[in-house]
Amino acid sequence: MGNSKSGAVSKEILEDLKLNTKFSETEIVQWYENFKKQCPNGRITKEEFQTIYTKFFPESDANTYAQHVFRSFDTNDDGTLDFKEYIIALHMTSTGKTTRKLEWAFSLFDVDKNGYITKSEVSEICTAIFKLIPKEEMEKLPEDENTAQKRADKLWNYFDKGDNDRIAEGEFIQGILDNDDALRLIQYSPLK
Repeated sequence: MGNSKSGAVSKEILEDLKLNTKFSETEIVQWYENFKKQCPNGRITKEEFQTIYTKFFPESDANTYAQHVFRSFDTNDDGTLDFKEYIIALHMTSTGKTTRKLEWAFSLFDVDKNGYITKSEVSEICTAIFKLIPKEEMEKLPEDENTAQKRADKLWNYFDKGDNDRIAEGEFIQGILDNDDALRLIQYSPLK
């Protein structure tokens, strides 16, 4: 099973991704081949990521949310994602285990990367999430979450914090795990 041909995903990265994602070896290899076609230099820029990400939400404005997703996965802050960061981003935003997904969600909401979430950061991410919701679905939202600010306020209230307080990662994860409604508010899931 040697990957001696140039341009193949390294055995080390392949094993790591098989261990840390739900993707099979075949899927990872296919993702890698597509990634190399789209990004011959082996890195994807924020703009390229946004273009790909927005294709998943054709009825919505996903640009702002895509920027936040990109920031949360650009772990070395170099303005690009390598293949491994890219696959982990896809995995975490689609299928990650609940606690790991919530760790990622915390990094998404921690806009300034200071290790805490504030009410204004919750508002910023809720605004980005809200842009993902198609107009026809917005009309079906409950009265207390039919605007980005109402959604942010509702989510913040689950943590029982004042407007100027902040939330640490453990508090955030436990607060979401303790409340199914809060879990629903930190993401956008299309209506079936």
